[in-house]
Amino acid sequence: MALIVQKFGGSSVGNPDRIKNVAARVAKYRAQGDQVVVVVSAMSGVTDNLIRMAKELMPLPSEREMDMLLATGEQTTIALTAIALHAIGIAAVSMTGAQAGIVTNGVHTKAKIQNITPKQVHELLDAGNVVIVAGFQGQTQEGQITTLGRGGSDLTAIALAAALSADLCQVYTDVDGVYTADPRIVPTAKKLPEISYDEMLELASLGAKVMQSRSVEFAKKFGVVFEVRSSLNDNPGTIVKEETASMEDVVIRGVSLDKNQAKVTLIGVPDKPGVAARIFKALGEAAISVDMIVQNVSHGSGSPSTDLSFTVDKPDLLKTNKVIDSLRIEIGFQAVASDEKIGKLSIVGVGMRSHSGVAAKMFETLAQNGINIDMISTSEIKISVVIDLAKGEQAMRAIHQAFIG
Repeated sequence: MALIVQKFGGSSVGNPDRIKNVAARVAKYRAQGDQVVVVVSAMSGVTDNLIRMAKELMPLPSEREMDMLLATGEQTTIALTAIALHAIGIAAVSMTGAQAGIVTNGVHTKAKIQNITPKQVHELLDAGNVVIVAGFQGQTQEGQITTLGRGGSDLTAIALAAALSADLCQVYTDVDGVYTADPRIVPTAKKLPEISYDEMLELASLGAKVMQSRSVEFAKKFGVVFEVRSSLNDNPGTIVKEETASMEDVVIRGVSLDKNQAKVTLIGVPDKPGVAARIFKALGEAAISVDMIVQNVSHGSGSPSTDLSFTVDKPDLLKTNKVIDSLRIEIGFQAVASDEKIGKLSIVGVGMRSHSGVAAKMFETLAQNGINIDMISTSEIKISVVIDLAKGEQAMRAIHQAFIG
């Protein structure tokens, strides 16, 4: 008998028929005598619809109220999944994140899990129930409902697997596993049988939509081996685990394109110590994650100044501009410009550590396809460039062909 955590995304529970499929899959594991914890997302499209309705009422709604609102999406799914299991004779109990013992900090819409006390989950499992937990949500010690950010159901599943010492963690989605690129954009993309935590982490943080990056970080930290597989068939998926020596033989593991980025440029920023620190401290205090940063010294007449560009997630652009506007008088910059029509193209692979010339090949391929590079960021196992969003998919296919085929 094994204890298994299974996570099902929004497309896997998108309608009553798909929820019945989830129930049938869970039933197979229960028939083997396994204990099963199921973590579910909101039904496909529900979260977006709730956000849309809130923004029709107010462009920048209260984050506390947004958490109250968005938490209802997963609560609908847990109840429907429990009902589907009851319908086929399987004992099941649905639980909110708070009821499952998930305690978070107080950062609304982007909360972090502080600890999990899964005593009640163990008791229900031992009583013969399938336990269905609402992903994406938790509760502060003061009793405030919080959400974990988009894709937070992945984090709920990985964290529960760690807290429960689960034998197996499966992340079910609408694709067969992790591919070398999005197969909807790159038809020649190949499924990977295995991938390292570091590679998966980079791909997740760079816009690959299979997993949320924080969940991969959590899995790496606590050594949770998990499998990404399809809820629509029984094909084997992709195992995500510690790096092995054989993984270094492959130079590039995957190519990703993040269309969810926006660039902000502050023009004429005084070029003196402490200015950048003040800007990014204010953004950090507003819980805005900054990704790529480029600074250029302006060589005009008068006091030295610089143009400072950085990228943020597109949904954070309105809040970013609000923070920047509040600093205008204090910092004394001349103007600010925003650009939502950018894409971040990245290549990832632990093999880069031992292979030279990767960056040159990437830049040459983009040049041959008439694609200009706006910003560049590198690490040991990844290279990212900001390019025109309109040419993003063309660039992704060209880079995939050059490195993977």
